[in-house]
Order: sequence, then structure tokens, then C-alpha cells
Amino acid sequence: MACLRLDLMSVLTITDGYPDLLHTAHLLPGKVEDRDWQQLTPVHPAAPQQSCIELIESIEEEFARLRPIRAVDKGIDRAILISVSTGARHVAEDSMLELAELARAANVQVVEQVVQRRRKMHPRFILGRGKLMDIVLMSLRTGANLLLFDQELTPSQIRSVTNHTDLRVIDRTQLILDIFASRALSREGKLQIEMAQLKYLLPMLSTRDDALSRLTGGIGARGPGETKLEIDRRRINDRIARLAKELKGVARQRYHRRTRRRKHDVPVISLVGYTNAGKSTLLNTLTKSEILAEDMLFATLDPTSRRLRFPTDLEVIITDTVGFIRHLPAELLKAFASTLEELIEADLLLHVIDLSNPAWREQVKVVDDLLRDLDLGMIPCLRVYNKIDKVTSDVRGQIDDGVCISAVDKDTLQALLPVIEDQLLARQR
Repeated sequence: MACLRLDLMSVLTITDGYPDLLHTAHLLPGKVEDRDWQQLTPVHPAAPQQSCIELIESIEEEFARLRPIRAVDKGIDRAILISVSTGARHVAEDSMLELAELARAANVQVVEQVVQRRRKMHPRFILGRGKLMDIVLMSLRTGANLLLFDQELTPSQIRSVTNHTDLRVIDRTQLILDIFASRALSREGKLQIEMAQLKYLLPMLSTRDDALSRLTGGIGARGPGETKLEIDRRRINDRIARLAKELKGVARQRYHRRTRRRKHDVPVISLVGYTNAGKSTLLNTLTKSEILAEDMLFATLDPTSRRLRFPTDLEVIITDTVGFIRHLPAELLKAFASTLEELIEADLLLHVIDLSNPAWREQVKVVDDLLRDLDLGMIPCLRVYNKIDKVTSDVRGQIDDGVCISAVDKDTLQALLPVIEDQLLARQR
């Protein structure tokens, strides 16, 4: 019924040309025995039965009674998170936990989570058609207005899903881009995000080229005229070209700043790591700064640099960078190329690791792989295991490399500073 946009449906069967039984079913405000609907006992049309008007009014009254509860957070999206996996279930569940954190960072309220394991992804819907119908029913029960997929969807998959529901549909890539767009503060960051968003949007236009898009053919023009789609695509390409030109100018300015730093022979330390590992908190504690540091994914987008003086009077520049994440959108990585160039000039990388996260080993691998892809493997890298105040001694005992700290406790940093200084001095020799 939900697929037909109906709340109640009645079907009258005919036998030998005469009315037989009236079958009725209606949606429920909440689940009963794992069902969102209820089927009434079939009755003969001539038999005494409950007034249809009374039934409809009672159902509407129950829906209305529950609706105010959902309206408390008016203006906030309510999402059903969906993950479709061909691998182990625990991997999908870990990824789903991260998707929920991304949703929280985007100020999206999560009302349900659905994980489906399949032998292979459905080419049209990514998940099974039946499961999609269940999710549509779930959205009616929970008041969801957004479907958020953990996997990256193709333009045709987005179109197939939206053809079966009025709900908005976005994937993990679009969610990350939206978070970046809302957090970017610097001119460079805003330019980078806009370029990434436009490059993500461009292939989405290819599924919209139909007869209705031919709206611009002039009188006397040969052929059908330029389509609305072609104009949109051309405008986006023109805007991307302008953004690329502006970003080249910003990159030159950044290069000149790095050159000036090199002339003064000031060592550079770059903080890298998985998002929400505590890089900004560490920078604040080391340099007594007050840059934004929140327990949230991608709290920091724009690189921030501060000076740090060691007890031996060694002075360095320490830079906070955007955090990494698994399945980081390729277009986003390309857009932030000029920002990530800061890492190339670093004398030392501090890889900050959230030791309290159960998946910290997987996060370390994600960061190591990205550093290798960025050709940064030749730069000395010191692992800094953060949040030791949140783990047991058994977990701390598993660490045989790097330094263990708590970024919120400056006393624990006393063991870190000499190691940093030794590595910098060794590089200068």
C-alpha cells in the first residue's frame, strides 16, 4: 500500500458475477509483530460491519497522536541509514557506526539503521527491491524524510530508488561533501569544496537528458536546439574551470609562504590522522591555542599553523590538517591537493591515533594507505597514540611503537616532546 501511496485498501472479490468477500488492510502507526500494516477479517459486503468512516477516523487519530513527537526537532532531517555489503557483517556494522557519526556531524537525526548482506549488489537498487519496499514502509512509521546510503550510488541507481519513493536519497560521498561545505571557513576551503561538489554533480546530469530538457531551441534554428541539460553541463564545466584558475592562484600564495618559511630554516611538523583522532586538541594543548576541537567528524577542515617552542629553544611550525576517513571521495582528495601539499614540505609527520576506538588498527591502515598514495612515505612519521585515559592498561600494553598520550592532559605530553625534538635534530644532521 505504501508503494501505491495508500493508507487503506479494500478489495472486493467476485464469484460467478456476484460480490463475494471484502478484504481490507490498512497501515499502522507503529509496528505490531514486525508488521507495519494490519489485515482485517474478510466480510461479505451485506454483513453488518464497522463503519468505514469510524475506522479511518480512529487510524488518523492514532497517527496524529504520534506526529507531535516527531515534530519536536522541526527542520532537522530524519534519516534511515542503509548499508549493503557483500563482505563480513561486522565490517558493514563498523562502517554503519561511522556513517551514523557522519550523520551526527551533518546534524541529521538517525531514526533507523538497515544492514543487508548480499552475494552481489543489485545493479538497479544496490539493495533488494523487497528490502527497499520495507524501508519505504519504515519511513512512514518513523517519519523519515531521507535515505542515506553507506555506499556510493551511481546516477542510475539514485534514479531507480527515487522512482520508488518520494524520500530524498543521498550517499556517503554526498554526505561528506555536505559536511565539508558547511564547515569550510577559508576562501580556499570554500573554493575546494565547490569544485568537488560540481565534479560530483556533473555525471548526475547524464541521466536527465530527455525530450523535456529541450527547452532552448530558437525560432529558425536548425535541429532541436541546445538542450537544458547541455547548458547545465556547459555552465558547470565553465565554473569548474574558473575555480581551478582561482585555486592555482591560492596554491601559488601557499607556495610562496612555504618558501619564506624555508628561508628562515624553521622545521615544520604536520599532524595527520583519522578524523576525530584528536589532532586539533593536541595542537591546542601544545601551543596553548583555541582552535575548534570537537568530538565530531571533520570538525577541522581548514589547515591551521602555530609556532611551538621547545624547552631547548628549538622553534618549529606545527600544522593541523583535515582528517582522513575510509572511502574518502576521490574528487574531494583532488580538490584538497593544494592543502595536502603542506604535508610534502613537512620535516616530520605526527600520526595521531585514537586508541579508544575499537577499529583503531583499521583506521591506521586507512591513513597509512592514503599517505602512501600521496607519495608521503619518505617523510619521517611518528605515531602518537591518543586518548590513553579512555583505555585499559591491557590496550596500552599492546603498543610497542610510538608514544602514548592524552591530548587533554599536558603532563602526558612530556614524553612526546623529547621524541619529536630528537627526530627533528636527526633529520637536520
